[in-house]
Amino acid sequence: MVPSGGENILDNFDRTLVLTTRGPITENRHAGILAIADSSGAIREGWGDVDRAILPRSAIKMIQALPLMESGAADAAGLTTEHLALACASHEGAPMHTDRVSAWLAAMDLNEDALRCGPQPPRDRTLRAAGAPASRVLNNCSGKHAGFLTYAKHVGAALDGYLDPDGRVQGDVAAAFAETTGDETPLAYGIDGCSAPNFVSSAAGVARAMAQFAAPANDARGAAMTRLRDAMRAHPLLMSGDGRACAALINATDGRAVVKTGADGVFTGIVPEHGLGFCLKIEDGNRAASEALCAAALVRVGVLDAGHPVARALMQTQIRNFNGEVVGERRVVLG
Repeated sequence: MVPSGGENILDNFDRTLVLTTRGPITENRHAGILAIADSSGAIREGWGDVDRAILPRSAIKMIQALPLMESGAADAAGLTTEHLALACASHEGAPMHTDRVSAWLAAMDLNEDALRCGPQPPRDRTLRAAGAPASRVLNNCSGKHAGFLTYAKHVGAALDGYLDPDGRVQGDVAAAFAETTGDETPLAYGIDGCSAPNFVSSAAGVARAMAQFAAPANDARGAAMTRLRDAMRAHPLLMSGDGRACAALINATDGRAVVKTGADGVFTGIVPEHGLGFCLKIEDGNRAASEALCAAALVRVGVLDAGHPVARALMQTQIRNFNGEVVGERRVVLG
C-alpha cells in the first residue's frame, strides 16, 4: 500500500452540479462528480469525470466491514443487526450509540481505551449542552473501530495495531476494497479523521462497489453485503442520527435505498430494487451541496419523489436572512 505524499492524484473537478444564488446573483458554484452504476459494472449515467480519483471517506464503511462478516467474526461474537449498523455508522454520539458501543467493547473485555479513533466532542445536542467531555466512544467512527477490534480478536491480530496500513486488519480491508471497486493494488491512501487508512478509488469504482451491495452475488461475499446493507436500512438512526441526512433520506425512500455520507462532500447510495449504486463527491467538500446532490440522485433513480418534503428541503433549499426573508436558494443542476 502506498502512503500519501508526492504527486497529488486528486485533481480538480470540472462540472458544476449545485448552485447557490442570492437574488439574481450566482453566489457559489459547487463542482463535483456523480456516477451511477448497475450490477453489471456499467456506468449508467455520469456527471463530471467519474474516473477521477477521490477519497471516499466514511461513505464506504460497509466495505470496511466486509472482513468482519466474511471471516465469521461477526457471528462468532454474536453481533446483531444493531452492531452491524454501528460498524457502518458515522453516528452522533448520542446515548443510543455510545451505550451500545460501550457494551460491545465490554463483551470483548475491552473499554474505550482500546479504540484508536481518537477522542471527539459530542455531536449530540443534549450532551453538548451538558458539557460532556470528548471521548473515544463519542467518536462518530467508534462503531467501525469496535468492528475492527472484533475482527482483530477473531484472527489473532494485535489489537493495538489494528489500524496499521501494513497489518492484517487493514490489509484485508484493502483487499476487499480493491476487489469490490475493481482497483489494482497497491492502493494509495490517506489517513482519515478517525486514523484509519482511507483508500483512493474513482467515483465510478465506488459506484460499482455499491451496485454489488444492491444486487449481491449468490456467494459468501454477497451474503455479507446483504446483511450489512439490510442492517443499515433497518437502523438508520443508529447508522447516523436524529436530524442527519442519511437517516432522513433512507426514511424518505421508505427503505428503498440506503445512503451513507462521508466527510468533505462524499455520499454513496445503494438501490436494491433497481440493482444500482452511486457515488458522488463535491469538490469543495460542502456538506449541504452533497446532501442536495444525494437527494437528486435518489430522485433520478426513481426511489424518491421530488415532491417529498425531505427532497424539497435538500434539493431546492431556501436561503433566508435574519428577518426570515427568502433571499436566495441552493439547487441541483444535473441537466
